[in-house]
Amino acid sequence: MAPKDAASHPLIERLVQAVGGEHVLTDEADRSFYAHDVYRQMAVPLAVVRPGTVEELANVVGTATSQGVAVVPRGGGASYSDGYLAATAQSILIDTTRLNRIDLHADDMYVTVEAGVTWAELYETLGKYGLRTPFWGPFSGLRATIGGSISQGSVSLGSGLHGPSADSVLALEVVLADGTILKTGAAAAANGTPFFRHYGPDLSALFTGDTGAMAVKARITLRLIRALPVVMSVSFGFTTFEGMARGMAAAAREGIVADNFGLNPRLQKAWLGRSNMKQSTSAALAVFKNSRNPVEGTIKLIRMALAGKSFLNKSEYSAHFIVEGVDAAHARSLLAVVRRVVEPHGMEVPNTIPDVVRATPFMPLYPIMGPTGERWVPLHGILPFSKVDAFHARLGIIQEAYAARMNALKIHVAAMFTTIGTTGFLYEPVFYWQDARHLYHSRYLPQEYLDQLPTYPENPEARAVVEEMRVAIRSAFADCGAVHLQVGKSYPYMAGRDPRNGEMLRSLKGVLDPRGLMNPGSLGL
Repeated sequence: MAPKDAASHPLIERLVQAVGGEHVLTDEADRSFYAHDVYRQMAVPLAVVRPGTVEELANVVGTATSQGVAVVPRGGGASYSDGYLAATAQSILIDTTRLNRIDLHADDMYVTVEAGVTWAELYETLGKYGLRTPFWGPFSGLRATIGGSISQGSVSLGSGLHGPSADSVLALEVVLADGTILKTGAAAAANGTPFFRHYGPDLSALFTGDTGAMAVKARITLRLIRALPVVMSVSFGFTTFEGMARGMAAAAREGIVADNFGLNPRLQKAWLGRSNMKQSTSAALAVFKNSRNPVEGTIKLIRMALAGKSFLNKSEYSAHFIVEGVDAAHARSLLAVVRRVVEPHGMEVPNTIPDVVRATPFMPLYPIMGPTGERWVPLHGILPFSKVDAFHARLGIIQEAYAARMNALKIHVAAMFTTIGTTGFLYEPVFYWQDARHLYHSRYLPQEYLDQLPTYPENPEARAVVEEMRVAIRSAFADCGAVHLQVGKSYPYMAGRDPRNGEMLRSLKGVLDPRGLMNPGSLGL
């Protein structure tokens, strides 16, 4: 157990010397907050440390591990798979959000950022130069940091064409367990700069998706592309899941869709029903401002008003596709292809949802609670297109087996979907249940928003059923050969792994972290 007065621990004085007293949090309430993610709480760390430079970060890591104290890195905190939660109280948690410098090399088409830069900050900075990264962030990019996304792995904006976050990485600088800094990519070569990833065997991949089990991300270099000037979208409704999945797969195979997502009936209603008048007005203004000219903006607003929130009432599922073009004719030609391959599976409907998503891509973290104040937690798997129907059938069997208990405990399941590149289908079941809020929600969401929502008493029985179902769903994903992002301590990364592969990973972990102090438990290592 961590002492209530954590400030008395002998490590704390050395941490204060390294980063300053105001950046070492030992108050019990602060430590308890940082012991939460969206879903639950684990061990309360000895302290939360907020280094302001990469040199301070390296000093903190080396100091902690030399004292036998574990190190757990945390980015923006918007995850749900125990990735940044401490497995032992003899830990410090590193809040990376003060590491926020951006070093742009526009002529060489790369940008180096410190780990605490958010995707929204980077997108705004690069936008001034007409640039962006290929993958440019999750929907939680107002909070989500680039270090967190590279460490955990994430998809959303740009993933339809450019894959997950790791595929945009050119080079890394990471802090190892002993406090030394390792460079990857071309930056590791003599007189090197981080403009290219591959020069012989590439070590970058070892630290993408490791959730801090191998090292702490310090600096990340990302490839740049020109931001295309014309963005267009199209939406479809489907009467069945199978129709939606086939339509999304058909569009993905064409290799032209920048962003896409599908919604099941419950999540569709949540997306359409969540906004109040103030939020709806803000979304409408954003759509207008992001249009190419006032005429186009006015037409979009008229279509939104006519569509209202009833345009998907006849559709059980929906899917939304966004394309980017060098000019309007190019973008329209891409949409024509999307329509051609998706129309056999569904019916086109007004494109209100993708227009709003692209106008306000980084949304406030309101979805970390249900639309009527419920607790919320997702899980996901990435499947080949040929395995999607089999998993969907397995999920249906699981939900049927739990239907009576779910109904009695008011547990609901929604789902969101997206395709990644031309090969992957991400299936994300989402749970909602009535339960008490915890400290995480009160610190992350505006009080004026929380005041609009009902509150509920503690509901451990519902919580236990949700966890039972999550275990069953993870097993179904594994049986269908799914892989996962945000592995953390939640997904069974090492279970059933090819023996030689597992042996090699454990050997590398032993070389990089011989005392097992880098985020113990992550990846099952």
